Amino acid sequence: MKEVQNDNDNLKPLRIKIDPGAKFTGLALVSDKNIVWAAELEHRGFTIRDSLTSRRQIRRSRRQRKTRYRKPRFLNRRRKDGWLPPSLMSRVYNIQTWVNRLCKLAPIKAISLELVKFDTQKMVNPEINGVEYQRGEIWGYEVRQYLLEKFNHTCVYCGVTNKPFNLDHFHPKSKGGSDRVSNLVLSCVECNQAKGDKLPAEFLSDRLDILTKIDKQRKQPLADAAAVNATRWKLKDILESIGLPVELGSGGLTKYNRQRLNISKTHWTDAACVGLSTPNSLNIMGYQPLIIKAMGRGSRQMVKPDKYGFPRTSPKLRQKSFYGFMTGDIVKAVVSKGKKVGTYVGRIAVRKTGNFNIKTKTDTVQGISHKYCRQLHKSDGYAYSFGQVLSQKINQPKPPTQNTQVQRFKGIQGEQLSLF
Repeated sequence: MKEVQNDNDNLKPLRIKIDPGAKFTGLALVSDKNIVWAAELEHRGFTIRDSLTSRRQIRRSRRQRKTRYRKPRFLNRRRKDGWLPPSLMSRVYNIQTWVNRLCKLAPIKAISLELVKFDTQKMVNPEINGVEYQRGEIWGYEVRQYLLEKFNHTCVYCGVTNKPFNLDHFHPKSKGGSDRVSNLVLSCVECNQAKGDKLPAEFLSDRLDILTKIDKQRKQPLADAAAVNATRWKLKDILESIGLPVELGSGGLTKYNRQRLNISKTHWTDAACVGLSTPNSLNIMGYQPLIIKAMGRGSRQMVKPDKYGFPRTSPKLRQKSFYGFMTGDIVKAVVSKGKKVGTYVGRIAVRKTGNFNIKTKTDTVQGISHKYCRQLHKSDGYAYSFGQVLSQKINQPKPPTQNTQVQRFKGIQGEQLSLF
């Protein structure tokens, strides 16, 4: 009797390669010298940070006004070892989710992860060395005196001198700015009040030369580098818990592999070049990556507040599904009568009444009845589209032949895609 051969024995083992970042993470499945699958995963960590900051500010303002007051609790809060803020853990969970999904769908035998650490002080000052690492930017100064000398006792917006000055957050805190010294500038009272919480590009839209000059005096924000530094070991531990061997590679090795293979820089091509397992040649010509955007699975807030912290809507229902649909589902609606005749494809926001909003590629269509909707993809917290087809760089370019095939995928109206 002949033994039945297992189909899995004929499958080539795959390696998933990961290039983690603060805003985007590159993912690639590699088999020998071929790219099997690749994607760019867009995180929503900074969106979560802004939401938590807004909630914290509203709570503080309510306490100061003694409305709905409760005493702050500090002594009864304990954090577990290795705790990270939700904005950082969302990046780790997104990568973990997609690694687990790919392990269910493909014979993955190993993982390659770029474990990079950014030297934030060297990013600000490339010449730093020795004891300067222990001495911060304002060593020997108070913050106000440091800024007065840095900007020569001059308002950065209007150039006035010999006036009372305020310390202004160049990028407003209400819109994600930090308290770092590099985000503080010297401003006169009039300019500070006129700027308010406007973004620099908005306030200086008619004086772009001043905006460029201020940017040169300031230093680059390091939020992205700090996010990668804070999550790198947590991500490594979670990937090792899956049970597959994890290969670690540096950022310098990734760059060397990419330049050696003459591949243009994108997030997913960086992922394909992670680690010592990168082959001497990689067939990456004409591949089209999947673009994955983390959208979340709904808000935890039961009531949306106004700018004063008071409820501006009634509490939302605990029920999330109506008429078989849930917010975030990708649907196709063919409206045959009424004022909104047409075909619409996109993500929906459900309503108890049965009239849904559909967000298409171009705009949002409101009031589409559930009777016209057909579900294409259930909500899983992500949105999908396709990126540009990559043209691999080679030393001696050859004219394309008629037999050259480009791996191109057809999504729903070129934007949405259902995978699972």
